[in-house]
Amino acid sequence: MRSLINVKKANSNSNESLHSESNNVGLGGVGRSKKHESADKQVSGEAIYIDDRPSSRGELHAAVGQSEHAHATIVSMDLSEVKAAEGVIAVITVDDVPGHTDIGPVFPGDPVLALGKVEYVGQPLFAVAATSYDLARKAVKLAKVEYQVLDAVLTVKEALTKKNYVRPPFTMKRGDSDKAIANAEHQLSGSILVGGQEHMYLEGQVSTAEPTEDGGMNIYSSSQHPSEVQKLVAEVLAIPLNKVLVDMRRMGGGFGGKETQAAPWACIAALLANITKRPVKFKLSRMDDMIMTGKRHPFENNYTVGFDNNGQIKGINIEVNGNCGYSPDLSDAIVDRAMFHSDNAYFLDQASVTGNRCKLNTVSHTAYRGFGGPQGMMTIEMVMDDIARHLGKDPLAIRKINLYGKDDRNVTHYHQDVEHNNLAEIIDTLEETSDYQARRKAVTEFNFNNKVLKKGIALTPVKFGISFTVQHLNQAGALIHIYTDGTIHLNHGGTEMGQGLNTKVAQIVAHEFQVDVDTVAISSTRTDKVPNTSPTAASSGTDLNGKAAEAAAKTIKQRLIDFACEKYAINAKQVKFDNNHIIAGEQRFSFAEFIQLAYMERVSLSSTGFYKTPKIHFDRATATGRPFFYFATGAAVSEVIIDTLTGEYKTLRTDILQDVGHSINPAIDIGQIEGAFVQGMGWLTTEELVWNEQGRLLSNNPATYKIPAINDAPADFRVALVPDAPNREHTIYNSKAVGEPPFMLGISVWSALKDAIASIADYKQSPILDTPATPERVLWAVQAIKAKEVSKDR
Repeated sequence: MRSLINVKKANSNSNESLHSESNNVGLGGVGRSKKHESADKQVSGEAIYIDDRPSSRGELHAAVGQSEHAHATIVSMDLSEVKAAEGVIAVITVDDVPGHTDIGPVFPGDPVLALGKVEYVGQPLFAVAATSYDLARKAVKLAKVEYQVLDAVLTVKEALTKKNYVRPPFTMKRGDSDKAIANAEHQLSGSILVGGQEHMYLEGQVSTAEPTEDGGMNIYSSSQHPSEVQKLVAEVLAIPLNKVLVDMRRMGGGFGGKETQAAPWACIAALLANITKRPVKFKLSRMDDMIMTGKRHPFENNYTVGFDNNGQIKGINIEVNGNCGYSPDLSDAIVDRAMFHSDNAYFLDQASVTGNRCKLNTVSHTAYRGFGGPQGMMTIEMVMDDIARHLGKDPLAIRKINLYGKDDRNVTHYHQDVEHNNLAEIIDTLEETSDYQARRKAVTEFNFNNKVLKKGIALTPVKFGISFTVQHLNQAGALIHIYTDGTIHLNHGGTEMGQGLNTKVAQIVAHEFQVDVDTVAISSTRTDKVPNTSPTAASSGTDLNGKAAEAAAKTIKQRLIDFACEKYAINAKQVKFDNNHIIAGEQRFSFAEFIQLAYMERVSLSSTGFYKTPKIHFDRATATGRPFFYFATGAAVSEVIIDTLTGEYKTLRTDILQDVGHSINPAIDIGQIEGAFVQGMGWLTTEELVWNEQGRLLSNNPATYKIPAINDAPADFRVALVPDAPNREHTIYNSKAVGEPPFMLGISVWSALKDAIASIADYKQSPILDTPATPERVLWAVQAIKAKEVSKDR
């Protein structure tokens, strides 16, 4: 087994040393840390977001009237007072939509404005354009709407009973799991409620629509998917796509919440702009944003497993039940990914995984970092803990014995080979570098000597598939111009939401030409520069757009080589790009000088680039294939302490080891890992979504919804990258995706909390701890364990 032990002393402050100097880093900076291209502007407040754009002449502001019921028929809607309100210029309903009224991103079911019926509290009924933001918001409250209230489905259990689905159920199956479970030495069953999560991006949903002189529309939208916004705006206005331009320079966070759900607000702004012939801005208040936009899907999962005396799984049945809200949105693919990742890092030989897409009368849930994968992984990680407690073993031992291995133990339940598998090496290395075994012993001793405070520790791995599971989305384009002063203009189809995508892609282009990164300028993502783009999602931003930009750069580079060969009668091997210069045989030119020469000789200095991910395919009819180009892997050890009298807890230390291949920018990758972990920890501990019995969201503002603060982060936080680990697949410079995979490392905190609670019963009971594991839920789990111990003594 290859040792990774040289990461022993690595942490967030020393990761630069993890990257081998033999990594062929060039002047462009690939493989080296470089700060985010907008960092200075963001810190100083100079960065321009959609809401910061100067108001256009005559600009109006939009607001929408919202449903008061979770499920009802609209009997009548009197908008006369709305129309007469101060500052109101226009009021529209669905009857005023000239084109498509349904803006469902994949499947129908998302009316741009209500169509005679409402299906969640907060659903837009009508829209207003007024002369100010406040006047628009005041006006919509004057509507008189009469409803006939209908029964609402507000729980997953009720949806399952009524077979109320947004899409049909689906099963992935290998072997005879029922027989394998029955024949195993031990059997266990369990269930878990996995809570959803609010995106809580710093910049809320906002779009501005500006009519053009030719009957078109320019849209400025905080969107992860400008091409989808372009398409849907064109469809609701009944105009061709070439009359709609979408411009997106940067977002103040997205996390999936702006993949599909940025489009409704752009469409409504465009409809109002089309009627008034004036620019219209639609900015949601934070509370409206939280009420009217989807969350991470809550899930209710269950399992039955059979295993041997060593804890190795012989057969397993898993059911994942996604709360999709009222419409399909992206739920079909999200539940699919939950099913794909129900194995996480473990070989499930005889397995059946079923996914149900439950329709409830709540806002339609949507993409969120991990896209269903985290919810799927939670079940199998619960299984590992439950088996360990049943057999009286360390959960890490159970995890290790069930890991994907080689030969006949490296195929997933959807029949994809787990190639280039380094899970065992990562876990063994982290086990040693984190001093897991010594700390496990110390934790056990601490718990023996303390009745009130209890500690827990857990090491959990992650194996996350990289690619869109919808095949056609795995493509990207880019556009490069080189100007006659040697500076470079770059545009690509990805969107910058703070993750550093633009910085990485600029490094790639600079590397190709061996020039300073500062000579590469990236402009807004625009649908008139790079068309038909995929969303920036699925951790694929750098993989796809970096490859497309590389292709464009290589095209221009080859033209320059051909020009040099012809002009100086040399061969291609005698042309070199080096340190802001181009060497042509015996002659050496600055990059700018040579570009000027090429221009004078009429060499094209502009090119597009295109990339599509190879190898991927999936046959849904047989539930087999290769939906992922490769797997990103990592592991985390977290240690916690809980107060058994109050349920309060603290994460004391977290150690992370993540494989990012050959990192393009270590500093940005480490930042992504740290942020993803804390966000994942927040999902599983503090971030609680609460709806009342009428389907109204109660956790609808920052005062009632708790995201992690600095004090919630581990007091001792150590992050290391696996060194000298190029991606064995042909990705951009052999790097690996880093956006989503570390999110699931937050599971280690949840598992550590369970470990602390289990110590109350000498680790012989596996506590039931639904998520988020708030202090209340931790206290309830403690009390349940104590009650079982008391009943046993009787």
